[in-house]
Amino acid sequence: MSPRIDPHAHSTASDGTLTPVELVRAAAQAGLDVVAITDHDTTAGWDPAVRALPPGLRLVRGAELSCRWYGEEPAVPLHLLAYLFDPADPDLTAELARVRLAREQRGERIVRLLQADGIDVSWPEVLAGAAGGTVGRPHIARALIRAGLVATTTEAFGPDWLGERYRLPKEDIEVFQAVRLVRAAGGVPVFAHPRATRRGRIVPDELIADLAAAGLAGLEADHEDHSPAERAHVRALAADLGLLVTGSSDFHGAHKTVRLGAFTTGVEAYERIVAAGVTEVASG
Repeated sequence: MSPRIDPHAHSTASDGTLTPVELVRAAAQAGLDVVAITDHDTTAGWDPAVRALPPGLRLVRGAELSCRWYGEEPAVPLHLLAYLFDPADPDLTAELARVRLAREQRGERIVRLLQADGIDVSWPEVLAGAAGGTVGRPHIARALIRAGLVATTTEAFGPDWLGERYRLPKEDIEVFQAVRLVRAAGGVPVFAHPRATRRGRIVPDELIADLAAAGLAGLEADHEDHSPAERAHVRALAADLGLLVTGSSDFHGAHKTVRLGAFTTGVEAYERIVAAGVTEVASG
């Protein structure tokens, strides 16, 4: 039987609801053979996840980088999965620190906007909920849920709340710079959910071709936010460009209904990632 590989999952080091320790235990319980920890703009979950690896489970260390393409106005946000890079690389480390600080500053501004409208949410509460992880809108959503103002994270991300009325732009990494930084750090860059129109605007195929020429290694095709037609489009584009194809859950714990292993990656693509990365896969 082929190994079950889920290379996109989040912990409390960013906006997931399971700690890194709980995440790897849940991955083993879900019958996975390989899981990747890919928190937003941070490697903080790597060490605790490695130390807690259950027997038989392999861990791919990664991160999901917050990027932006400035070829349109306004710029288009997108996410880049970075696998098996050197966490001590000074240039990438500095850029991730900048983005995390910008996320925190944006979060505090959003809370101030909510407070100005008489909404009882406190910034210390949001920070406490992040538990030292990268602060994001899901942490503010949880504060809104605790205050009884919304029932779910989905509602909190609606237009009356964090999706529009209280949404502020954040500073991201220019996407070509992100690809270069990941490659220079010995990592493997894969474009996360590139065709997910339900998330908002998407970039043209021509940009993905340019990113492939700049060092992009793969495309995430099988994802809950891709329709069957979008998955097929991504697979065809990857074939045309010679890129590897991944599938994954993008697991966030209680923030989403998707389960670990809901979508998986084939062995060939996984082996290509492992061969190209500078950091070894950890084994339990």
